Amino acid sequence: MSGYCDIAPNHPIHGQYHDREYGFPQRDESDLFERLILEINQAGLSWETILRKREGFRRAYSGFDVDTVAGYGEADRLRLLEDAGIIRNRLKVDAAIHNAQVIQQLRGSHGGFAQWLDAHQLLDGKPRDKTGWIKLFKQTFRFTGGEITNEFLMSLSYLPGAHRESCPAYQRIDKLKPYWRRAQALAKSAPKPSGASGAAKPAPVKAAKAPARTAASKTATAKNKAVAKKTVRGKRG
Repeated sequence: MSGYCDIAPNHPIHGQYHDREYGFPQRDESDLFERLILEINQAGLSWETILRKREGFRRAYSGFDVDTVAGYGEADRLRLLEDAGIIRNRLKVDAAIHNAQVIQQLRGSHGGFAQWLDAHQLLDGKPRDKTGWIKLFKQTFRFTGGEITNEFLMSLSYLPGAHRESCPAYQRIDKLKPYWRRAQALAKSAPKPSGASGAAKPAPVKAAKAPARTAASKTATAKNKAVAKKTVRGKRG
């Protein structure tokens, strides 16, 4: 459940982002690249600080044009590090340039950034969870730790949790079929991996057993029925 739904509506800075962008599916390459840059730069800072500097980021990073940013050289790095309109952090600046170059490569391997995300929605026939996404992003991009990756994906509807179900924004997003719901549908229709046992476990072989062995089997079966609870973290704030 997202606490962002408590503070953002009608807020002069957060309101529009919460109501019309956060958690909504996006496909455009520059929109995805912008969100990645903003989430990376939010690390260690408040989201409000990033939203206040959003237009500064847009100007500094050439309208979030991937090809232009991918071609930045040392002069551009120095320019960015002197720009008070953005976050002047060399690691974050270098990450933006490097990640733009990665996105260029994704065009050749998958057709684009959005297509790359789509191609990795499932893992072993199930919707990829937060841990799986974080591992993938760390292998692919730079400066994408757990919280950055989680927020990036929630903000684009690849992971649930951006809004509580009673939030009007949740209802609008649900009509657009968020990507995490599409992943659930894909998982249901996907063929099961070879050797999959299905919903139920096969019954144990019925053979004469010693009393001690039967008790151990019952204990193991009871342990296997324990269900782990998963907690979904919401937007910062």
